[in-house]
Amino acid sequence: MSVLLIEPFYGGSHKQLMDLLQEELQEDCVLCTLPAKKWHWKARTSALYFMQTVPTSSNYRILFASSVLNLPELAALRPDLGKLKKVLYFHENQLAYPVQKCQERDFQYGYNQILSWFMPEHKLARLEKVIGVKRNGDSYQLEGLPGQQESRAVMKTSDAHLESGLCEPQPGLCTTQHEGLPSPPAAPVQAEAPESTNPCQGEDKQCLTFNLSNILSGLDYQQRPLHIAWPHRWEHDKDPETFFKVLMKLKEQDLPFHVSVLGETFSEIPDIFSEAREVLGSSVLHWGYLPSKDDYFRALCMADVVVSTAKHEFFGVAMIEAVHCGCYPLCPKALVYPEIFPAEYLYSTPEQLLKRLQNFCKRPDIVRKHLYKGETAGFSWAALGSKFRSLLAAEPREDL
Repeated sequence: MSVLLIEPFYGGSHKQLMDLLQEELQEDCVLCTLPAKKWHWKARTSALYFMQTVPTSSNYRILFASSVLNLPELAALRPDLGKLKKVLYFHENQLAYPVQKCQERDFQYGYNQILSWFMPEHKLARLEKVIGVKRNGDSYQLEGLPGQQESRAVMKTSDAHLESGLCEPQPGLCTTQHEGLPSPPAAPVQAEAPESTNPCQGEDKQCLTFNLSNILSGLDYQQRPLHIAWPHRWEHDKDPETFFKVLMKLKEQDLPFHVSVLGETFSEIPDIFSEAREVLGSSVLHWGYLPSKDDYFRALCMADVVVSTAKHEFFGVAMIEAVHCGCYPLCPKALVYPEIFPAEYLYSTPEQLLKRLQNFCKRPDIVRKHLYKGETAGFSWAALGSKFRSLLAAEPREDL
């Protein structure tokens, strides 16, 4: 139990990473989590909650957490944890996260990240050599986005740990479903599967049962319409507006295509989803979150093209997974994508995305015969496992 894993937002890629580390480290770690709900509340208050619930142990050597946790607060509230070697993973940059409404940004979340990322002089000197931190008077200027490099070093997947929804809860999780800050439970309880996020459930309208082999039976492979996948969270930072407007134009032009809109939903769903579902009609093969990772992988393997329209992305697990499953990627020529994908898979404007998809709708055989020209093997656990084990070594090193 030398590694303490803490995740205040235990869902999606956050959960995926923690589950992978827990499985690989096995009995050498303990995982403490909170459900993937009410993100802002977790960012503000989870340190106080974990202060009460993380078991005390003399065996801890390392604390590994995501930046949803306010690490300085937890270290102050629990001095025993403050003495540990700490590894903090940033899933996103809250100072650059796109706002949904034209209003003043709440800087508390970015401020939390800055406090959690503060490092002493000798470590900053090391960073200057490793990731290009430049001194500017008494401050430091970051060259590029260092978080992107850490993202790719952390958000790596093995075939068994792709972003496919929630796995079965692991024994020994220090997890509760409380949304506020209640008194600590008498004993840790296991995480429960989240409520269904398929927006069709509970409604009168018929939902598509996920059985693509039946839907597509009788059609020759090369004669099937182009199948487009969008495997992202149903939230504004993934820019579903742009994606659906492009697909609506394809529909207006009577171009043949199918679409699978996958990904997890939360309490607020952008209005464009209901509008698009109505307009796209019979072009939709699947609509909604797939809790089964086998169904999720099957959807990606059946798709021809995977599209991202994201406005904020540090790595893009879902895109790498889709490419691993054989999809042709189309990504913005921005954010982290040019660092991962060759130029032919990038577009600069929605008009360029539309043109690419128009051509693919007319000639789906182009993408079906295409062999991806990039590399994904470097993102596997086989390639990165030894680096993680070194990072999570029990003895702290001055250069970490």
